[in-house]
Amino acid sequence: MDSLLLIIIFIMLLLLSVTLHEAMHGYASYWLGDDTALHSGRLTLNPLAHIDPFMSLLLPVGLFILGLPVFGGAKPVPFNPYRLRYGDWGQAIVAVAGPATNLVLAVVTGIWLRFIDFPNEGFQTILQLFVQINLGFFIFNLIPIPPLDGSRILYAVAPESLKASLRSVERSGLLIIFAVVILFSSVISRVIIAIMKPLFELITGTRLTF
Repeated sequence: MDSLLLIIIFIMLLLLSVTLHEAMHGYASYWLGDDTALHSGRLTLNPLAHIDPFMSLLLPVGLFILGLPVFGGAKPVPFNPYRLRYGDWGQAIVAVAGPATNLVLAVVTGIWLRFIDFPNEGFQTILQLFVQINLGFFIFNLIPIPPLDGSRILYAVAPESLKASLRSVERSGLLIIFAVVILFSSVISRVIIAIMKPLFELITGTRLTF
């Protein structure tokens, strides 16, 4: 497959994965009683409402071109924790909705790859790429560093002292993630590869090489 065409397809798959991830955060908060995402225009499948230029496009596309595991994020979906049912656990449900969506997309696509023999190698490559993208987003977003989803899941079970620390870090928003990605990108890549390879093989039945 032509390299330029593959990059274009990658961006389309990336936008689809990011959009579904973020939209599910919004729908989860809405189902739990908070309409902040609705009034902020985030209950939509329009990618423009969700993407962050660096985390959603430049970072993952750059990693893909370099042949590294793809990961990234998007603009956090706003929600009011005081309007959610189930308190801290409500926040955890909202947080896990995004990565869980990516995992479901990866598993469904991977099972399709495992049990259906595709005569078109290009289409098979596209599906494998879709699995990689979603596994990368699933793993990266579960890192427990604010404002990534993993921090909200950790928040539900953390002692009050740790919750205060997480709230303090979260005030810096995406700046923290930018710094972490820039300073520790090689470490993050190694961790994601270590987790992604066995997951990819388990789901698709084929080996993943970087």
